[in-house]
Amino acid sequence: MESPTHSAPDAFERSDRRLVVVEKDLIASSVMSITLRRVDGGRLPDWTPGAHIDLILPDGVTRQYSLCGDPADSGDYRIAVLREAAGHGGSRFIHDVLTVGDRVGLGGPRNNFVLVPSASYTFIAGGIGITPILPMLRAAEAVGSRWRLLYLGRDRSTMALVDELAVGSGDVTLHPASERGRISLAEWIGSYDEATKVYACGPARLLESVVDATRTWRPGWVRSERFTARTVDEPPRLTPFEVQIFGTDITVGVGPGTSVTTALRGAGIDILTSCARGVCGTCETTVVSGEPDHRDSILSDAEQVAGDCFFPCVSRSRSDRIVIAV
Repeated sequence: MESPTHSAPDAFERSDRRLVVVEKDLIASSVMSITLRRVDGGRLPDWTPGAHIDLILPDGVTRQYSLCGDPADSGDYRIAVLREAAGHGGSRFIHDVLTVGDRVGLGGPRNNFVLVPSASYTFIAGGIGITPILPMLRAAEAVGSRWRLLYLGRDRSTMALVDELAVGSGDVTLHPASERGRISLAEWIGSYDEATKVYACGPARLLESVVDATRTWRPGWVRSERFTARTVDEPPRLTPFEVQIFGTDITVGVGPGTSVTTALRGAGIDILTSCARGVCGTCETTVVSGEPDHRDSILSDAEQVAGDCFFPCVSRSRSDRIVIAV
């Protein structure tokens, strides 16, 4: 997640939003484990498996990282950061500059990848996508659900957290491509089982393969989290539309090439954003009326059809007017 961002200006002012780095360890090739604690030693906000936080670096840049520690631990947050050589510098800063004792700001936690109750789970992780999956394995084991995991990577040296996957009775399949070649994902997933839900996280190509393998399944049975924005094939609306703020007489025009958040800020209405790519969920906004043009990488097909929220950093309106609550 390497893009310029817009974050809360008081991130370094509130004591409950200031964190200190207490541990930093290289746990795989190009993967750094970071443990964070509140500067004042207080309790951290609760979180559930699948949640991520905004890490606000000392230069003000914000990046999103999945929490991979223990939700029952109210004192520490743990993340794992992949060094992205071709990124915009956030991960390189964390790997090369950030040290134990440094302070960062906190946004969130938020959860767009909620683990819902199920008798059985199939988990699929690609590379650093193991980070939100690991707490899910522990949660599934704790409630007695059946589960299995497919963990894919280029080679073993790049696969982080492997030694933490033996969390109980689940079936773990490690698939380093350098040793085992390509896998038939559809064959491994198998046929639809109404008792089993699928959770996948990893590179876009992996997630598209999961979608292809489960296209005929019941809606909501397959959930995924993307680290990069998906490609929306349908072109965006090329004519202006209006955004009305519910309960007020404020109406803002949005022209082609201008995001809803940019147009709103131009009218003095600020909506907090972070990734600005429809990936993190920071700017989720309630839709009161109108038809959103969903262009995010978060909502499921069923959630998009419901049309009761959208992400104005990337999404737009199909109707001439959309009414939102901010």
